[in-house]
Amino acid sequence: MGFAIAIAVLITQFHFDYIEAILYDARVRFTPAPPTTNHVSLIAIDPLTVEKIGRVPSAEDHFKLVKHLRESKPKAIVYLISPNEIVGSNDELTALSSFMRETPGFYVAVQDVALKGEENAFKLLPPFEKIQPVSAPTTADRNIFAADNVTRRIMISYQGQQMLQPMIAKDFNPVIADETKIRGLFEYLQSNQIYIDFHPAGTYKAISFFDAMNEAESESRYKDKIVIIGRDIQSTVKDYIKTPYSREPVAMSVLEMQANIFDTLIRNSAPLKSPDWVSFILTAGISIFTVYLVLAVKPTRGLAMLGAAIASFFIISFVAYWIGGIWIAMAQPVLAIFICYYFFIPYRLIVENRRSWEYYQKNRLLTQVEELKTNFLSMMSHDLKTPIARIQGMTDVVTHDSNPLSPRQKEALSTLSKSSQELLEFVSSILNLGRIESKELKLHLQSRDPNSLLEEVVGKLEYLAHSKNISVKCELEPLFSVKMDVDLMRQVFSNLVENAIKYSPENTSILITTEEADGRILIQVSDQGQGIPEDELPHVFTKFYRSKNAKSSTIKGSGLGLYLAKYFVELHRGSISVDSQTGEGSTFTVELPTGFGPGFGPGSDVES
Repeated sequence: MGFAIAIAVLITQFHFDYIEAILYDARVRFTPAPPTTNHVSLIAIDPLTVEKIGRVPSAEDHFKLVKHLRESKPKAIVYLISPNEIVGSNDELTALSSFMRETPGFYVAVQDVALKGEENAFKLLPPFEKIQPVSAPTTADRNIFAADNVTRRIMISYQGQQMLQPMIAKDFNPVIADETKIRGLFEYLQSNQIYIDFHPAGTYKAISFFDAMNEAESESRYKDKIVIIGRDIQSTVKDYIKTPYSREPVAMSVLEMQANIFDTLIRNSAPLKSPDWVSFILTAGISIFTVYLVLAVKPTRGLAMLGAAIASFFIISFVAYWIGGIWIAMAQPVLAIFICYYFFIPYRLIVENRRSWEYYQKNRLLTQVEELKTNFLSMMSHDLKTPIARIQGMTDVVTHDSNPLSPRQKEALSTLSKSSQELLEFVSSILNLGRIESKELKLHLQSRDPNSLLEEVVGKLEYLAHSKNISVKCELEPLFSVKMDVDLMRQVFSNLVENAIKYSPENTSILITTEEADGRILIQVSDQGQGIPEDELPHVFTKFYRSKNAKSSTIKGSGLGLYLAKYFVELHRGSISVDSQTGEGSTFTVELPTGFGPGFGPGSDVES
């Protein structure tokens, strides 16, 4: 975040005028132009005039036009043509000068701007020396701002001297008489300026000088309007400007540009450029957002969000200009996006590569530890099975010896036999877990009646049930033999029945049922034990999980039995589930298919 703000501070120290101008011009081109005020009329010395008169208009022609306009009572007559450029005899020029000087609201606009105290420096040559020209400069971005020679601005005043356009326009809009109330006003090198609210070229239709000079009835056309007279014969580029709409050398005549300027002032609709602090906030916010996307969001999603953010920013900027004439600076925020993105992408790659390398090393270490653990468990389990078998064998020998044993000796042998059996079951569970994790487990299929396997399991556990005076009832429907791995399913049934006996109170009963329904075999083992709390049911088949009731009891267990049972059943494309309520016992249901196709279980091998 700190780096993003630092980038924003750095970027906002520079003004990317050329880029900003391109983005501004795009907004001007794609924003509908407002209607004209209809307070401005243009008269152009155009090719038609030269063709009809046979030459450029002379002093006599200009006299005739000014006289005609004077009779129409316009608010102002603005000459963009220097009277010194008009040809004619001395008498004709003197008469024209006198008539121009006596005409109310007559102005000669010049491009030059005088320094304060030198307002009378611009004098016209005789006989027009008594006419005081007024500054109305064309401000193109030649060496400053965008430096692309496009006209976008107008000078309102210089060193306190008001330019011609606001001087006349305030008669139509008194608000702008107070210069500080002109919309979009900004200061630059002792001058006050605004941006022109441009219309496309051709919006203001000019009347040919020849037609205006010979027009019979013109009062309705010019009365109380600003009449501007200029050239539009494409003989010199100084009579034309480049605009935001076009970079062509003759994109718009200076004559029509003046009409745009007057309308901008009369409507007081100059574009309002956002202040620098707004640009900083936008740049900082977008920089922080970009850094967040690069560092915290997945690349594909982050790039999509970044593209959406850029598009939204462009849309908001265009809409703000379209609706309110508000010019939001875009160059700095957009540049901040690219700098932050292309700076932090390599940083993220470095971080992720380092993280990947660390994960690789950790994974490599974990793999080695897992192999060591598996090998250790396998070795220990195999090495433990042999002495356990010897202990069980010696216990059986002593138990069945012809020499009588004392009650104490019988009790000790019984305890020894039970402990060795529990240890053997635990070792077998560990071995099976190792086989599962090393993916060495294979199914050895053979046909077997599930009922007979259940009866075998119940028979082996009968002694355990008798010790707690538990009745084991079997309600087994006749079933066809199905293919199964007998050893694995024996472990499943043994685990379910043995758990039912272990966790059931004395003097209760256990019900084992089988049935065939919809092409599947259902085996259920129900007990009358304490039951399993509802919040623990999703975890009973998890590796090494033991319920709270099981942990608080004196019954030992590894937490692997039900995990292995679930795995073995799913290898046979079956399922196992539990239904239990606290205080009402539990029912475990195993579903097995009656017929198997190839490819049992997840990644298992089958041997038959």
